[in-house]
Amino acid sequence: MQVVEVLADEGRVRVIRCVGDFDQGVLAPLAAACAAAADDDRVDKVVVDVSEVAFADSAFLNELLRLRRQLPTVLAGPLPARLLRLLELTGALGVFPLADGVDAARAR
Repeated sequence: MQVVEVLADEGRVRVIRCVGDFDQGVLAPLAAACAAAADDDRVDKVVVDVSEVAFADSAFLNELLRLRRQLPTVLAGPLPARLLRLLELTGALGVFPLADGVDAARAR
């Protein structure tokens, strides 16, 4: 099961909350939320709350990287161990600013 929820914008910051397991077969809601943020002129930064991601594969990471190429993107954690491992193995850990929680990520 997975959930992608777009929270109300605060200022020019959009928050996308991800919960559950993410792989190639279930990325459509995340891809749509990311595309909508990138296409919205009122959004200057995206916070992706990954604190409740149970599983993520390279397709999930690719979607985050695609978003990062279009808008500044901060990952709000704490990062789950499996996602942290994926970011470490791929060398992507240093690509994303990290914050402890959504409020801290909004402020970055």
